[in-house]
Amino acid sequence: MNLFSNHRGADPLIRAGRPRPAVPKPTRASAAGQGSRPTACALLFLAASAFAQNGPAVPPVKPLEVPPRIGVLGDANLGINEVIERVLANDRDLAVSRILLEEARYNVTGAKGYYDPRAGLNTYRQRSVTPIASLIGGAADGKLSQEQYLADPQLSGASYFGGTYKLDFSSARTSSDSTFLSLNPQFPTSLNLSLTQPLWRGLLYDDNRHRLQVAKGNVRLTDAQFRQRVIEIVTQAVEAYWELDFAYRSLEVQIEAVRLAEQQDASNRRQVEQGLLAPIDVVATQTQVATFQQNVFTAQQVLTSAENALKVLMLPDRTDLMWGMALIPQRAEQSETGLLPSLDESIKTALAMRPELSESSISIELNQYDTRLSREQAKPQIDAYANLSLAGLAGNLLPPGPNPFTASTAALTNQVNELSTLAGLPTLPVVSFGSTIPPILVGGYGQSLSALTSGNFTTAQVGVQFSLPLRNRTANAQVAFDVAEGRRLKALRQQTEMAIEQDVRNALQTSSSARSRLEAAITARMYAEQQYSSEQRQFQAGTSTVFLVLQRQTDLISARTREVRARADLGEADANFDRAVARTIEARSIDLK
Repeated sequence: MNLFSNHRGADPLIRAGRPRPAVPKPTRASAAGQGSRPTACALLFLAASAFAQNGPAVPPVKPLEVPPRIGVLGDANLGINEVIERVLANDRDLAVSRILLEEARYNVTGAKGYYDPRAGLNTYRQRSVTPIASLIGGAADGKLSQEQYLADPQLSGASYFGGTYKLDFSSARTSSDSTFLSLNPQFPTSLNLSLTQPLWRGLLYDDNRHRLQVAKGNVRLTDAQFRQRVIEIVTQAVEAYWELDFAYRSLEVQIEAVRLAEQQDASNRRQVEQGLLAPIDVVATQTQVATFQQNVFTAQQVLTSAENALKVLMLPDRTDLMWGMALIPQRAEQSETGLLPSLDESIKTALAMRPELSESSISIELNQYDTRLSREQAKPQIDAYANLSLAGLAGNLLPPGPNPFTASTAALTNQVNELSTLAGLPTLPVVSFGSTIPPILVGGYGQSLSALTSGNFTTAQVGVQFSLPLRNRTANAQVAFDVAEGRRLKALRQQTEMAIEQDVRNALQTSSSARSRLEAAITARMYAEQQYSSEQRQFQAGTSTVFLVLQRQTDLISARTREVRARADLGEADANFDRAVARTIEARSIDLK
């Protein structure tokens, strides 16, 4: 309440803001008719009163000169969507998150690659000369020469149920000077298949499937972290944008305040010249002007700080030309009375959409994979295996020759045959070497393949292998560790849910309060404008004082500043509420691809 408010309707001089000069009372002598000249004290008082009314003129106030901001060479209009786009394009942490997401997807491909078949080839040429010290070694000169060409292509891999397989086809050409050979060169071939299948440990889950599941989970985990980073950086960008908008509006309000104060100063100065106001009233308005000018320079500093804070988020490096531009935010109308979702709906949305909860759920899921693998490793190892081989052989048939096993008895055989002839008896039959080779083995490489596919030469093996740890404390301890880790992750999830509950409640209340505060600020500003206009009219009519006019002027500027602040707070509160319920990406129509 103003101290002058009780004096309305009193002396106009007092209402006008200057003291009324006191009229000297007549002395006793004058009252008695003894003279009419005033005393010296009365004359001195009259002079002081005249000086108070018409004192020396106060110099005019220095007009406001807002210096250009340092380093600002031009203007650039900027909308909030462009700000978000630039921030998302130039944020280094976001770029790192994109790379991590890309790497996680590569890890999934790498984990799947374990099941890719692997092809191989073993081929060589071999020549060997072996010393032979025995007649049955097949070399009459003491050395045995052999030469072999071999090609063995292979195909191996693993199945999804923990089994492994290997298939190879061996082809060779061998030649030798051994006297025991009936086929030379020879073409041995073979087709071999080996299978191994776990029957207990590793049948339903194994290291490879665990690696694949973890890789897929890490993709979803990295994607949730990426979304969280996007939400955070977009919220930060929107808040910085509204701070810049507030700084511009606040500077405009302060410049307008100086203009109003200068107008009041000019009005007061005219009334002083007309003798309606005291010079001290001009001093009051000049004080007001100087105070508002200080606020202008402070607002300009705040504007530069807010602008640079937004540039740090938007620009890729310090050489960008936009560092020299003044960022002017586009004025978008806000929904001051928009309906907010209910608390239950907001919490339900947040619990379903918040990346933190997704990360927590994925971490729990990955822990379940670890626990499953640990339990699997604690089981006994029982594997079934099977081996199947098909063989083929063919070669060029050598002409019959002396039997090396009977060569040492050739003289005796000849003598017996001569005596048998003289006695009229039949001679001994000639025993040749190599004449008993079956036709299926005679031929070239094609005949060997025919023998292979005929299935006449097969080898089959089926078996089971057991490995039973007696205690297996390492695996059991790992199971217990993973179970305990799962309890810890569930406890952390409960903490996260509590934090989200608190965050949503606070954000919803802040957004609701910001709307109400903006409505109240708009109303207060309208009433402050009406009060200021009314006070000016009363002052012009002589029923108010300079003090009251300046007070109403200060109240008006404060009301406008509070409205600007409330408008920016509403924009930031809405952005923070979108973050709390994790709808920032959808609300801003952001494409994460």
